[in-house]
Amino acid sequence: MIEKNSIIFGLVLGCIVPVLGFVLIEYIFNTMTQFGLMEEVTSSTSGRRFRTLCLIAICCSLIPFNIAKNKKWDQTMRGIIFPTLIYVGAWVFRFYGELF
Repeated sequence: MIEKNSIIFGLVLGCIVPVLGFVLIEYIFNTMTQFGLMEEVTSSTSGRRFRTLCLIAICCSLIPFNIAKNKKWDQTMRGIIFPTLIYVGAWVFRFYGELF
């Protein structure tokens, strides 16, 4: 069993939580579109919606980070930071042309 205050546990959380967050948020966006609470995606807005989904998914790693901070699991917090920075770097690399 993985110790909860370890870098490995943080790495696992940092890798999995944004992916699960993306799937969950995309499901919520699609459900809201089906019920007419949001506009349907057009070709001009699909890029912005995907960019926003990715950014919100990356921010989902703040939830386990905050929990680890409250429980004073310093090693877990360190482990969460590494994959999060990689995801942020990939996000900036992917959307650099649209942002700047």
